[in-house]
Amino acid sequence: VNAMYRWSLFALLFVTCMEVSIQKKTKKGPQTLSRGWGDDITWVQTYEEALMTMTESKKPLMVIHHMEDCPHSQALKKAFAADKAVQELAQEDFVMLNLIHETTDSNLAPDGHYVPRILFVDPSMTVRAELVGKYSNHMFTYKPSDIPYLAENMKKAKRLLHTEL
Repeated sequence: VNAMYRWSLFALLFVTCMEVSIQKKTKKGPQTLSRGWGDDITWVQTYEEALMTMTESKKPLMVIHHMEDCPHSQALKKAFAADKAVQELAQEDFVMLNLIHETTDSNLAPDGHYVPRILFVDPSMTVRAELVGKYSNHMFTYKPSDIPYLAENMKKAKRLLHTEL
């Protein structure tokens, strides 16, 4: 009887551990191209794909450089994803790319390699260096409180596109 009791206890413990293990695996879904920046936005996978899509669609490209383990990137991502106006602009009017690795195009780092960094490129392949954030030491960075300013720059990128073409 004692062996039967131990066996039952072992089986119950084993099944419980398996259940917890399965739950942990299913909670974390697969990584999507949005990486948390907005699941309703159509994201391209590579810089090359972004350039091709941009020239075909005649929409400006918005490139977000970030890192998963950077607290500033995470805070900006949360604010970006929560802002309905920015999400709508991104989905409707831009080719969207977020990168956790640098590209080989030095034009996407006009004032250095840092994160978070957001740049706009128009369909003529011109980096919009005049569309900057509020900080002189990192011209293309935005903080969570700068989301309205970022939205204005998105509108400028869109408007300038139409007046230049």
